[in-house]
Amino acid sequence: QLHLVESGGGLVQPGGSLRLSCAVSALRWGDFHIGWFRQAPGKEREGISCISKSGRTTMFADSVRGRFTTSRDIAKNTVWLQMNSLKPEDTAIYYCAAAAGDWPSLRSIDFNYWGQGTQVTVSS
Repeated sequence: QLHLVESGGGLVQPGGSLRLSCAVSALRWGDFHIGWFRQAPGKEREGISCISKSGRTTMFADSVRGRFTTSRDIAKNTVWLQMNSLKPEDTAIYYCAAAAGDWPSLRSIDFNYWGQGTQVTVSS
C-alpha cells in the first residue's frame, strides 16, 4: 500500500511562486516514479511533470516547462513541485501520483496511486 499527501497550495498573485510538497508513505517507496497533475474546473486532468525513482530524471509538459521544477528528497520521502512565474491559467487542484515499473508518460492511466489534491489559485 502506498499513500501520498500533497500540501502547500494556496492563493498567490500572478508572477508569484509557490512550492508544493508530496509526502510519500509506503513500503519501498523508492520503487515509484512520482508525477504531478492538475485539474481545473470543467477541464480534463493534465499531467505536468514526473521525477524518476532516483530523482535524476525529470520531464515536464509544455505548459509548465521553464517555469516549474520538481525535485526529490530521498531521505525525507518527499517530492517537491516548485512553481514560478505563475499565471491565472495555472489555477487548479494539483495532485501527486505514483507510478510503478517503467518510466511513465504523463497520462493518468500510467499512475497507480494518487493523493487527495491541493488547491492552487493564481489571482490578483
